[in-house]
Amino acid sequence: MINPISLRLFYLNFGHFTDHMLILIFAKAAFSAGIDFGFGKDGAYAEMLFYGIPSLVLFGACAPIAAHMADHWNRNGMLTVFFIGIGLASILTGFAQSLLQIGFGLALIGVFASIYHPVGIAMVIEGGGKIGWRLGMNGLWGNMGVAAAPLVTGLILAQFDWRLAFIIPGSVSILIGLGFLAFVRSGGARPPEATRQEKEFVEFAPGWQRALVSLTLVTAAGGFVFGAMTFIIPRLFEVRMQGISTDIAVTGTLAALIYAVAAFAQLVVGRTIDKRTIKPVLIFVAVGQPLFLSLMAMQTDYTLFAVSLLAMGFVFGQIPITDAVLAQYVPDQWRAKVLSIKFLINLMIGSAALMTARYLLSTGAGFEAVMRVLAIAACFIVGAAFLLPKRHLT
Repeated sequence: MINPISLRLFYLNFGHFTDHMLILIFAKAAFSAGIDFGFGKDGAYAEMLFYGIPSLVLFGACAPIAAHMADHWNRNGMLTVFFIGIGLASILTGFAQSLLQIGFGLALIGVFASIYHPVGIAMVIEGGGKIGWRLGMNGLWGNMGVAAAPLVTGLILAQFDWRLAFIIPGSVSILIGLGFLAFVRSGGARPPEATRQEKEFVEFAPGWQRALVSLTLVTAAGGFVFGAMTFIIPRLFEVRMQGISTDIAVTGTLAALIYAVAAFAQLVVGRTIDKRTIKPVLIFVAVGQPLFLSLMAMQTDYTLFAVSLLAMGFVFGQIPITDAVLAQYVPDQWRAKVLSIKFLINLMIGSAALMTARYLLSTGAGFEAVMRVLAIAACFIVGAAFLLPKRHLT
């Protein structure tokens, strides 16, 4: 028989996978949808990016509302709403018959996607203990969703069309949501028993003000980098890997491979912060980002693939650190609220990154300029890492 705690963690991890995959289907499907709606090949991707921006804005903006509802209702109920709601929104997007309808469908995906991070991550942290590994594993599942988005979408596009790229994953999400609902009703979705330290952790920890300032800066700059990198790499590979292949299924698979392999950095980082002080780990992870992002601006084909893998390893490796810092300084009753604000900042800045990329691409500056801007933004993560107080994760 499956341990209920393990099954609960599976649903939480699969929720993170679903969240990132469904919000990023459009990143790969945008070009094909643009062609379908009458845009020329040269401008289809840049023009369609506009219709994805409200989705990312709502992804962050609705997070505080989701946290408030979870605190005043319950977290399990909100996670059920997430699975079923985002699945229905994805199917609705697949049936869009106009640009306005596709924008509305994508926005609705953003609304339901906003539920996961303030609610799901708070549920992962529940109980305390060595949370670095749990956060690393949860982050790995999330980034496997990032990896699956271009892979699955590319394969569906190669065989069918962009509409089924939304409809099929949406249907799977609904089925998982119904399974989680049955699990909750059976009484198995209870959180693990809290450790003694977690039970005694009822007030903000000393140094929390400085820690949250550092966290805010990391979240803002990191959100700019993460938001752009998880969206543009599939298209970047289509444009800059023509020496390898011009097949969108192949470049989509290569983008998926980057996201999948780089995601394992979170397990390494998660295990490390369970054993060591967070600050030096964050500094190391932060320094690697501007270095490899700037190198990406100059590469093509296999060299671009290798440098992109290193860059994404550092970008993804940062994810469990910020949530671990939050868990270290913020008590459970405040975590969903603070997580929601963190994601509001992250995704609003991520939307700004998309608008910046769209502007640079539409003016003909190219992906070189986009990568240089991202490298500059990553330098602020380094500064924020030095600001973080020294405190071991307990």
